[in-house]
Amino acid sequence: MEKRKLITISLPPRLHKEAERIAERENRTKSELLREALRLYIDTSEVRRKTTRERLSALIDRFQARTQDVPARDIRKVVRDAVAAARGAKKRAIA
Repeated sequence: MEKRKLITISLPPRLHKEAERIAERENRTKSELLREALRLYIDTSEVRRKTTRERLSALIDRFQARTQDVPARDIRKVVRDAVAAARGAKKRAIA
């Protein structure tokens, strides 16, 4: 039999309330719901990474086509800043 490990996580109140609502609606425990969410996240991680790389590559190509005289280091900085901003927006959306 597979041994289980206990972990403790913290959730913002809004996310916790939503997890409780969904678990109750689907007649499952929050643990079951979060295990499924984590499995889905893991199963789709490679696709998400590949998609992100493709989108960034396309963005860089478009940017370079429009700005032939801009040094590559400036382009990389713009991309890093955009990625950081997107991560910040994603974190704020989850909270």
